Amino acid sequence: MNKWILAFTVVVLTSCKKDEVLPSVPEIELISVSPTVVQSFGEPVILRFKYQDGDGDLGEPDPDSYSLEVKDSRLNAADGYHVPPLAPLDSEVAIEGELEVELTPLFLLGNGAQETVTYSIRLRDRAGNWSNTLVSPAVMVVDSL
Repeated sequence: MNKWILAFTVVVLTSCKKDEVLPSVPEIELISVSPTVVQSFGEPVILRFKYQDGDGDLGEPDPDSYSLEVKDSRLNAADGYHVPPLAPLDSEVAIEGELEVELTPLFLLGNGAQETVTYSIRLRDRAGNWSNTLVSPAVMVVDSL
């Protein structure tokens, strides 16, 4: 039912300093969304965000389990995506890093020549805790550039 193809790239994955204590509920912070103007059925939108989690239980070993939610503001429901484990499953280590998500090209849903889209993004850990929700800056989808 997913409408977008998702490519995850773990850009940075590091353990935190021992004296730094991170919360066990994941936290995410938007780095970038690009491009911000796209032609319908043109290039993909890339979402890039930082994550941190105090007990390292981000990502699921089961590829049919979705722990990332991305919602297009024009639609009623979010799409779920698989995130592989970002730390060894048998450890409890604080982690932080960056994820990059490549969405398939957007298209116009209505009859107009342009539409504005924002994305709501959140990440769930294996304990069932949802991160904060990020809302992206607007992306303009146009009929032609």
